[in-house]
Amino acid sequence: MALSSISRISDQEKKRGDIYHFMLLNNHRMEKILKQVLGVDVDQKNLVVTLGRLTEDLTVELYAHKVFANNKKGFLSLLKWVNSLTDRSISFQIVMEATGVYHESFAYFLDEKGYALSVVLPNKISNYMRTLDIRTVTDKSCSQAIARFGLERKLDCWKRPKKIYKRLQQLTRERAQIIDERTMVKNQLHAEKAEAGPNKNSLKRLESRIKFLKKQDAEIMKELNGYLKEDGTLAQQVKRITTIPGVGELTAMTVLAETNGFELIRNKRQLTSYAGLDVKEKLSGTSVHKKPKISKQGNRNLRKAMYFPAITAIKHNTNQKDLYERVTNKNGIKMKGLVAVQRKLLELIYTIYKNETVFDPEYENSVTTKKAVHAIQTGSKAVLEIQI
Repeated sequence: MALSSISRISDQEKKRGDIYHFMLLNNHRMEKILKQVLGVDVDQKNLVVTLGRLTEDLTVELYAHKVFANNKKGFLSLLKWVNSLTDRSISFQIVMEATGVYHESFAYFLDEKGYALSVVLPNKISNYMRTLDIRTVTDKSCSQAIARFGLERKLDCWKRPKKIYKRLQQLTRERAQIIDERTMVKNQLHAEKAEAGPNKNSLKRLESRIKFLKKQDAEIMKELNGYLKEDGTLAQQVKRITTIPGVGELTAMTVLAETNGFELIRNKRQLTSYAGLDVKEKLSGTSVHKKPKISKQGNRNLRKAMYFPAITAIKHNTNQKDLYERVTNKNGIKMKGLVAVQRKLLELIYTIYKNETVFDPEYENSVTTKKAVHAIQTGSKAVLEIQI
């Protein structure tokens, strides 16, 4: 079909987009296309998508937009639409936000079909959108920003979580919800008992709920222990990780589940950022000087899993206790010291997992001593504390 035939296409067909954009694609084939990206904004019911490409002169073109249902039928329609508007001989990648659990079905579907997929944390897209001239945020503008982000960045491909880690993630998250609910009901029971003339039936129902939640907790722990006994590799990983004082089996399984066995983690800095334990600071000129704080823009389940182990480590691990006291004495804020220990424990778990080794309490002391000696010899100031 010649390009001049566009004039014979009805306005309705142009709005539908398929034929119109297909001819535009053919028209641009004289320009070399380096990369093609489909940006996907996901919600519970819909997939709002934008197709973009990067040409040889590094121009970003967003040339097609459509909305599909977030279900199997919608997935098939989306791929049919994409295949009609892209050149499969050229690099093509799908990029989407991690939106709760709503993106998972589509991610698994694409993995089965063999498409290159990157799943990006929402905070990265939000930060990127601030750099663009976007005044009104809509589903369409979000999908356009995601497409641009994918065209401008080199992103790691998403990998389907290993089956064992997926099961662990489901169970550990379910248990965390049960524990939160049980704490809430216990508080309600305490408040009810403290009232003047408490309702006996209310007390009975609250006690019954607590008993039920305890039973569910025990069932989940039994199921988790079952996976630990069945999978020898997992058992060895957990055994090595739990040599760290303060880190138990449940914490080890939670960390492995939430990171998919550190599948896409390349270094400690990336890990702390993924957990939201990285430092966020804003300094500008002489007037803007905000206090440093952790970003909390990451996996909250991972942060939550490290809280109680950090408290235990402070009591029973000399190195962690020293770190806690050093940071707390400097800032006067106990929570900063606790966060420093959380981050340190998470880094230790990563190191032990990657090196397939066990915790050595003397290793940290030797490293600290070497740093101090080197600082004295070179005449530089040794920085021996973690800044929060």
